[in-house]
Amino acid sequence: MAAVLAERELDALVVTELTNVRYLTGFTGTNGVCVVSVDERLFFTDFRYTERAESEVEGFERAPAARELLADVVKRVSGRVGFEDAHLSVRTHARLEKLVADADGDAELVAAGSLVEGLREVKDETELAAMRAAAELADGIYEHIRGSGLLGRTELEVATDLERVMRERGTEPAFPPIVAAAANGALPHATPADEQISADTLVVVDLGCLLDGYCSDATRTFATGEPSGRAREVYDLVATAQRTALDVVRAGTTGKQADSVARELIDAAGEGERFGHALGHGVGMEVHEGPVLAQRNEDELVAGNVVTVEPGVYVPGEFGVRIEDLVAVTEGGHEILSHFPKGLVTLD
Repeated sequence: MAAVLAERELDALVVTELTNVRYLTGFTGTNGVCVVSVDERLFFTDFRYTERAESEVEGFERAPAARELLADVVKRVSGRVGFEDAHLSVRTHARLEKLVADADGDAELVAAGSLVEGLREVKDETELAAMRAAAELADGIYEHIRGSGLLGRTELEVATDLERVMRERGTEPAFPPIVAAAANGALPHATPADEQISADTLVVVDLGCLLDGYCSDATRTFATGEPSGRAREVYDLVATAQRTALDVVRAGTTGKQADSVARELIDAAGEGERFGHALGHGVGMEVHEGPVLAQRNEDELVAGNVVTVEPGVYVPGEFGVRIEDLVAVTEGGHEILSHFPKGLVTLD
């Protein structure tokens, strides 16, 4: 962190976004701020979380504070002080500026952007172990789907059941599961409907588990009998695009290059207009974070990034197909963390 502060010419960084606070300190409460400088690492919370901070926060001096933490934070900073402008509301920013001015010190507020998020993009071995475990739990949820079936159940019933099983197995949903059959599957972020899943159709299921503060994310598309010839062709196209894109995911590949590999295949098959989202996104403490595998990202992947690879084709009014793996980037290639089969699985 000292090197990052020096690069940005900051004397200190005030971290207010709670996911970033947890990343740096381990604190899981809902009211905490930390300050990182070359000489100090300070953590602030109020009386409600004192005991929690004592058990969770390591490597930081725990500074007492009133419930409105910023007034106490300002008393401990000076020089060029970075703040998380990507997360601070206009009202909170105004409050922070007033506190700095009233303190009559030498602190100067400097927008620091997503500095901590940049650090979070590269996972260490402890973080990767947590994500492997979360992905393994998700594989088990897909096995539960294979055992319990889809035909005749409602999308909402299936989604509710998946959340129940996750909690029974000691995890939480990283996001509300998507269960989307037939025409609903043509909506990339469909909401499960209270309608029965019919025979001979495709069903998109997108789910992730949250374990020890880290997320997994994977999608599989199932069949409930014999889908139409077009649906099967689209499934095979998406599966080919996904495998081909996986082949190029390694340190040194840009997000744009990875996205282009899948997009060019889908374009060549005449389905390009039906692949409207990016190939993938980073996953970690949040299910959507950097880096992205998208046309807008010219940055190179580095070892320790964890990304999804999830091409999809969505045919309005008919069906959708998405196949998504969670992938850890390595120097020489990648490690796929999602292991449930990707061949078209037919469920009664």
